[in-house]
Amino acid sequence: MGVDLRGIVKPFKISLEQLGGRTIAVDAPNALYQFLSIIRGERGEYLMDHEGRVTSHLSGLFYRNVNLLELGIRPIYVFDGKPPVLKTMEIERRRTVKKEAEKLYNAALARGDYVEARKQAQATVYLKDQMVDDAKRILDAMGIPWIVAVSEGEATAAHLTRIGVASDVASQDFDALLFGAARLVRNVTISGKRKLPGRGVHINVEPEEIELKRVLDNLGVTGEQLVDIGILVGTDFNLDGFTKIGPVTALKLIKKHGRLENIDKIKDELKTVSYNEIREIFLKPQVSEPKTPLEWRRPDRNKVISFLCGERDFSEERVTKALERLDKVEHQRSESLEKWFG
Repeated sequence: MGVDLRGIVKPFKISLEQLGGRTIAVDAPNALYQFLSIIRGERGEYLMDHEGRVTSHLSGLFYRNVNLLELGIRPIYVFDGKPPVLKTMEIERRRTVKKEAEKLYNAALARGDYVEARKQAQATVYLKDQMVDDAKRILDAMGIPWIVAVSEGEATAAHLTRIGVASDVASQDFDALLFGAARLVRNVTISGKRKLPGRGVHINVEPEEIELKRVLDNLGVTGEQLVDIGILVGTDFNLDGFTKIGPVTALKLIKKHGRLENIDKIKDELKTVSYNEIREIFLKPQVSEPKTPLEWRRPDRNKVISFLCGERDFSEERVTKALERLDKVEHQRSESLEKWFG
């Protein structure tokens, strides 16, 4: 779910081209969920290979990363580790939502309403171990580094921006800001033309950039106070937040009172929330350090084609053309360097 700060945080539109030359820590589960939700057949079914293994996420990872690498963007994928205990309720809530969506999906299929089926299918995504393993395998074949976080992937991704390994965190969720990410970019993995389910119209999804320092300056709060605002609104660790408090009201309360403990109107509710533990999760998160200097290698053409085409039924012609795009860009960059230093 993530924290909802849309009422007070104003993103700036940015193009993928403008992200060229940056190193971006990608919230891997977030990206995979996006691919699994969007890349589906007309009836809402996953793309699959001949053995019934899901390939929607592999299609998203491969072709999107080709686009990013072609633009000179260097992604680092950060996978989740063990979730905090306080996230148990959110995980259970997600399971409930998915089960209900599955019922609605099957009902829509039964009555032949494929538009509704596709809409409901997007809420049924489960990220299974095999999918994660396959994701790591294609990233390895493409020469893209990845990290498994000790706990929340977004926390480690944010940490990479603080220590200068990455410039941005790519995620749809605002939580990265609460974890202290220097910059957050949204829609990196889903930018482009998208068809709205059930409406027959297309929209152009553009990347958005949010700089933490600018957010704090504009709001007139500290990073610690931004976390308190998040707790008031509701996070993955206190789902519903506080009664009748949205982002705008939360900001007003924190600016007036300084911190949660000073707000009289929530003192009874506050007793039921583990707010200090939630603060600790965001302000002193468990993070993973890169064990070695991260490297981006040229894609291993044979491994990519063997895995995607030989095992997972991808079109060899399409995959080869995508790889050739990267070869062309690499060749052009090499020529430019030769001219510069020659």
